[in-house]
Order: sequence, then structure tokens, then C-alpha cells
Amino acid sequence: MFTGIITGMGQIAAVHPLGDTAAHGKRLVITPPAGYLDDVGLGDSIALNGACMTVTSMDPAAPQFTIDISAESLDKTTGLGAPGPINLEKALRANDRLGGHLVSGHVDGIGEVTQFAQVGESWELRVLAPRELARYLAYKGSITINGVSLTVNRIADSADGCEVSINLIPHTVENTALGTLKAGSRVNLEIDLIARYVERMVTAPAAAR
Repeated sequence: MFTGIITGMGQIAAVHPLGDTAAHGKRLVITPPAGYLDDVGLGDSIALNGACMTVTSMDPAAPQFTIDISAESLDKTTGLGAPGPINLEKALRANDRLGGHLVSGHVDGIGEVTQFAQVGESWELRVLAPRELARYLAYKGSITINGVSLTVNRIADSADGCEVSINLIPHTVENTALGTLKAGSRVNLEIDLIARYVERMVTAPAAAR
């Protein structure tokens, strides 16, 4: 489990195929901030742009670590198949503060940035989410975008999907990889965990309740 509070910005430094067919995944070499791996061990979970992955090797002195990502995960996420900046979050500990909201690290869909512009001292980020996620999105509700826990300020439903508008303070822009986004960028989305269970309780057949 995670909270959507980014604990470091890293870089996908290299991508190595795990086989020579489309059914094979890739091995990513990640460069985190200095000291980031001091409390990390092999097998630990780290979310990369909101997708929960397992540390398969590490070199704290470099520093760098690797993760293996399957072809299925590559197909269901974005931003993990090529070098570039990436948001990192270590898994939640039982005694940690829950600064964002409960995040599973399971990407529910891919959205597209429709606008990213400065408004006053802050930035407005608009993302078009797939239509199938629209029922989980609500005014003042939570959404995870590339691993970052954010609050929805406005929603607009259309035939193409549901556009959510989010206000980003300068701290968020400067300390996450969201600052590199632009119109047309694709992003990983995770809906609020509570919304998922509410839907099940409301729509489940009577025999399953």
C-alpha cells in the first residue's frame, strides 16, 4: 500500500528487454536520489509513476536499483518503457502518516493531459480519464496521477470520457515529475480505493451482499 505522497524523483536510466518477443517484459534500471536506498531491501515494493513494482537488485553506492516489469504491466501503464523522469514512493509502513489517501499501486487506466498551465502562483492540470472511470470521479474526491495523490477540483463528462481539473501548488510541481507534463502526455490513473468498494456494495447482486 502507498499514500500517493512522492518520496523521491528518479530517472529510468536504462531499459533492457527480457526476451525477443512482444510477450517478454523489460528490466528497468532506476537512478533514485542519493541515500534513497538506505532503508530499502531486495524484494521491497516501490511505486514507479503509481505502479507497484518489486526491487530485484540494488546498488546503494551508485545509487541504482532494478525492477522487472511484465509485458502485461507495460500494456496497462504508460511512462515505464523508456528512459525518463519518474515518481518514486516507498511502500507504506504501519506507523507512517497517511498524508495523501490509500493507494494500492494498481493502475486503473491511462489518461491524457488536455491542459497544463500556470494560473497565478499555482498550476492547473486537466486530464481526460477513460469513460469507464468516470463513475469513480467526484468533486473534491481523490485521484492518483502518476503516483501522486491529488484532489479533484472540477469534473466535466463528455462522450470522450471525464475531464478532471486539478490545482497543483508549486511544491508539487517542483518535487514530482508532474512538472514535465504537457498537453498530450499520457498518465497513469488510479481511482480512490473506497469508491471501488462502494460501487461493489451498490451494484452486487442481493445474494452477494
